[in-house]
Amino acid sequence: MTDNIYFAPLLPWQQALWTQLTSRVLSPPHNLPHALLAAGMQGMGKRAFVWRLVAWLLCREHDQHPLGACGRCQSCQWLRSGTHPSLQVLPITSTPISTESQESHEALNSGAKKTNTKSAKAISNATLTIKVDDIRALQPFIYQGGQGMRICVLDHAEKMTTAAANALLKTLEEPQAQVHLFLISDRPAKLLPTIKSRVQQLPLQTIVSSMANDYVAHELGSTINREVVSPIQIAQLLQLANGAPLAAIELAKAAWYSKRALWLTTWQALRSGKRSSTAASDYWQAELSLPDFLKLTELMLIDIRRVCLGLDSSQKDIALSAALEQYQPTDSALEALASQLQETKTALQQNVQEKFAYDKLMQDLAYL
Repeated sequence: MTDNIYFAPLLPWQQALWTQLTSRVLSPPHNLPHALLAAGMQGMGKRAFVWRLVAWLLCREHDQHPLGACGRCQSCQWLRSGTHPSLQVLPITSTPISTESQESHEALNSGAKKTNTKSAKAISNATLTIKVDDIRALQPFIYQGGQGMRICVLDHAEKMTTAAANALLKTLEEPQAQVHLFLISDRPAKLLPTIKSRVQQLPLQTIVSSMANDYVAHELGSTINREVVSPIQIAQLLQLANGAPLAAIELAKAAWYSKRALWLTTWQALRSGKRSSTAASDYWQAELSLPDFLKLTELMLIDIRRVCLGLDSSQKDIALSAALEQYQPTDSALEALASQLQETKTALQQNVQEKFAYDKLMQDLAYL
């Protein structure tokens, strides 16, 4: 995530909501709900909407720029540098900062061991917890008084401990003038009912299918990795992404997505004994990082389960259904492998070497 998310074009399916909210700010009585919740599955654009709205609310020229922050005033420059005095973010790693600022930060820590940034962030998001002390640390900022709008953003709000959520309730129950809270959650069902009852949820989940198709087609263009993208493939991507356009685009561009047929071939070879688990492990280690292979395997397991239940395969461009006509794994075998995938994710968070985890996973895949 970079500062560009503050000033990115508005997503087409969010235009009506944007107009509704900005009109409430620009027109008397100039009010906006004290606390807003952006919730729903990943890939719907909820974070894009929140950060864009945060930038616009803090922008000193927003009266003249109803369609988005100006990007030039002092407030917008503070946002670019990640040092805006009127914005607090939990966890701090969710704060969008410019590429230049990120490079400067990394340069200061150049002596540290280099890691894969995306993998590290994924692990961080998987293990992070928002604690009661984190919420308490926001109190001086919220209750400091003074002029001007102040904004708090709580990303991954479902990661709050019960104590942290209870501490937040006080702030929600005692709104302060010109203080706005934005909660973002991929799993709102995990939020306490008392929290959800005190925030207004943004209607960001509903996207007209034709609009989603058009957006994905436009963003992907005519080809991906030199392969032509057909309307059928776009429909498949959206189905696999549960209708979330941004997730569909990310899926199409993921290195592992193009290796689904190869995964199927490997599984069949392992199961039939035509290839050893060691050889398969060595091959895939050179092809994909283990986190990417886990994503690939999870997708394939979901579709295998669909076919085993008598449903059509979600993937029309690989021969999964044909392969399962000759052999179908048992429910217990599918459950066992799904559990192993979760154990492998946990092992990665504990810095287990990828090679060992890969070897074990291939052994388990051979018995599916």
